[in-house]
Amino acid sequence: MKGSFMTLTEIKTKAKGLGVKPGKMKKTELIHAIQLAEGNFDCFGRAGGDCDQMACCFRDDCLGTAK
Repeated sequence: MKGSFMTLTEIKTKAKGLGVKPGKMKKTELIHAIQLAEGNFDCFGRAGGDCDQMACCFRDDCLGTAK
């Protein structure tokens, strides 16, 4: 997914694949749950433009750098 924003449907599918139940979670809450399920920090939207997590599939969306 590098280089593009993930849709909410794609995010929910990813969550379900990791055993996270999306329920009525908002996008940011769901991404945080996915990050934790993957063993990462739940840092989406909190990086302030500085992120060293190059392999994170949400990086472009988080930093607003998607093409």
